[in-house]
Amino acid sequence: MAEPVFAELRFDAYSPKEIAARIETIGIGKANLNLLTKLTLSILAGVFIAFGAVLFTLVVHDSKFSFGITQLIGGLSFCLGLILVVVAGAELFTGNNLLVMAFVSRKITLYQLLRNWTIVYIGNFIGAISIALWIYLARQWEMDNALVGAKALLIANAKVSLPFLVAFSRGVLCNALVCLAVWLCMSGRSTTDKILAIIFPITAFVALGFEHSVANMYFIPMGLLLKNDASVLQAVATMTGKTIDFSGLTAQTLLVNNLLPVTLGNIVGGGVLVGLVYWFVYLRHKK
Repeated sequence: MAEPVFAELRFDAYSPKEIAARIETIGIGKANLNLLTKLTLSILAGVFIAFGAVLFTLVVHDSKFSFGITQLIGGLSFCLGLILVVVAGAELFTGNNLLVMAFVSRKITLYQLLRNWTIVYIGNFIGAISIALWIYLARQWEMDNALVGAKALLIANAKVSLPFLVAFSRGVLCNALVCLAVWLCMSGRSTTDKILAIIFPITAFVALGFEHSVANMYFIPMGLLLKNDASVLQAVATMTGKTIDFSGLTAQTLLVNNLLPVTLGNIVGGGVLVGLVYWFVYLRHKK
C-alpha cells in the first residue's frame, strides 16, 4: 500500500526572487483572461477602490487632529480598497502595471499587455463611477449637515487644480508604493500576511498626498455630482469660511488635468520603478 503524500506546509515568506517569479507567472495568467472575466473583475476593482475612497472622505472630513495624524488615519481607512482587491480578487490597473515583468521576459506580447491595461482601465472607471452614482443616490454625502459632501467636493477640486508635472510626479510616487504593496503581498501565504503587507505602503501613499488614477475615478466624479448642490456649497462655506469657485471642476479637467498625467505617472511608478527594476535584478538571466 502506497504511503500518503502530504504537501509541504510552510509559514515562511516567499523570498524576493520567488516573488518575482510568482508575479511573472500571475502576469501571464492575467494577460490570458477571457474578456468577460477580465472586465467583470476590473469593474469590481473600481468598486473596491471607490469604497476605500468613500471611507477616507468620511473619516477625514471633520478630524480635529493635526494635519499629519488626520492624513495617517485617512490612509489607514483607504487601505480597505486594496485589501478587497487582493483578498477578494479583482483586476486593478495600477497593480497590473507589474505585467511589464512578463512582457520584458517575452512571456506575453505588447498587444496582450496593452489590451489588458485598456480593458482593466475601462472596467475600473465603470466600477468607480458606479459607486459615485450610488453614493450620490444614497445621499450619504448629506451626513454631518452635508460636510461630508463638502469635503468630497473640495478633494475633487484640489485634484483637477494640480499642475501637470505635479500630478504626474505624484502618480509616479503613488504607484511605486501601490506596486510595492502588491509585491509584499506576494511574499505572504495567508490572508493576514497580505493585509499586513498592504497597510503600510498604502497608508503612506494616501497620507503623503500622492495620486492614484483609479481612486480619482471616484473622487472627481463625486465632486462633479455635488458641485451644484446648494447644501454642499453652503457646507463648503461653513468648512472653509469662504466662497470657492468650482467652475474649473469639469469632465474635461477630470480627463486632461488629472487622469492623463496621473495615469502616465502610475505606469512609470509601477511598471518602471518597481516592475522593470525587480525584473532586472531577479529575472533578466532567467531562461
